[in-house]
Amino acid sequence: MLKDYEYKVLHHSIIPIEFYQKYDVKKGLRDLNGVGVLAGLTNISAIHAVDQSGNPIPGILEYRAFNVKDIVATLRKEDRFGFEEITYLILFGSLPNQNELDAFQKTLAQRRKLPENFVRDVILSHPSEDVMNSLSLSILSLASYDGRSTDISIEKVLDQSLDLISIFPLIAIYAYHSHSHYHEFKSLYIHYPSADLTTAENILRLLRPDCSYTDTEAKVLDIALILHMEHGGGNNSTFTTHVVTSSGSDTYATIAAALSSLKGPKHGGANIRAAKMLNDIRENVAYDASDEVLSDYLLKILNKQAFDQKGLIYGIGHAIYTISDPRFEVFKAYVADLAFEKGRIEEFKLYERVEKMAPRLIQKHRKTYKTISPNIDFYSGFVYEMLGIPKELYTPLFAIARIVGWSAHRIEELINMNKIIRPAYESVLPSQKYIDMKDRK
Repeated sequence: MLKDYEYKVLHHSIIPIEFYQKYDVKKGLRDLNGVGVLAGLTNISAIHAVDQSGNPIPGILEYRAFNVKDIVATLRKEDRFGFEEITYLILFGSLPNQNELDAFQKTLAQRRKLPENFVRDVILSHPSEDVMNSLSLSILSLASYDGRSTDISIEKVLDQSLDLISIFPLIAIYAYHSHSHYHEFKSLYIHYPSADLTTAENILRLLRPDCSYTDTEAKVLDIALILHMEHGGGNNSTFTTHVVTSSGSDTYATIAAALSSLKGPKHGGANIRAAKMLNDIRENVAYDASDEVLSDYLLKILNKQAFDQKGLIYGIGHAIYTISDPRFEVFKAYVADLAFEKGRIEEFKLYERVEKMAPRLIQKHRKTYKTISPNIDFYSGFVYEMLGIPKELYTPLFAIARIVGWSAHRIEELINMNKIIRPAYESVLPSQKYIDMKDRK
């Protein structure tokens, strides 16, 4: 019976591709070049990939009009953490002075706690192999602990946002420990966060049995969080945030919807596929292999003869960036630092060769002159692996960072829009006359 239903669903749901051209519908809300259709305005962040004449340029990512490359270069030069500072920037629109930053860090530290018995009653009582589902469950459950959960005043939404930014790391890591204990039969340990540590430091402290980590590890994770916290507003989960916010829904439901979007493998799961692919290359190509041997194996991947037989080299190419992904460029130096500390520099050099060789092979394979470059996902999974972060937490780490951007966009939507987002869909079926039951075949 289910097969019959499946056939009917398929038969009556397929829309001929030529109809999209006939009705001038941008499939996936993208133009012919793959660039997103303009759906709104924002002050929060910007992506620049072409000049005023439409010619490709090295990618630029700005947070509140500040170039991310400049932000990260300053943090690297001064050898300090920056997640909290850039969270302040994205939420409030300006860079904090030292007093403002100190006060903000104290605010986040004070909020870095869950309701009494929440870990036991919600997280440990509902272990899931999918930590993103656990995150969604926990966020929706938090509404029950908020006496003003449906209040969408800016004051209340900002209060809720600061809470969520503070506690996302706790929920994600406790959810992973719950899964690890109940499904993989490993020891259960629940550490409390430290008010004296940054978000990145607390993540590693909460995750590891002995709470230990090196300064390099924490600073690499800090940069990864900064680079993932916002991306121009034109991504699927941020658009979801705008859509649900525009309906007047509460913060908890809105963020749960954004999480559901991010967990999709086409959005938040790319770093997992890239990490698995790099591991596969390492297992099949020696570190000192010739360029010819490496090229042959990459061609096997493209020809669906190796790895997952999908014909894709993950982490190479981007929907908007062509010449370069600025996040990749600034992240790579930190990847090298961590690989050196972990004694995995030979492996890093192999991946570096892949990073340089793959775009040329893809161009040749696809017979395109379009410039292709690596994106941040190429090394993200490798970094998380070196940090000892389990794959179950790769996408949740993305969420721990992106909750900052979602919160800023939710507040921006509430301030500027008074209409529900309601896109139009054109029906392509001709009208039919209703058939009485006795006349149906």
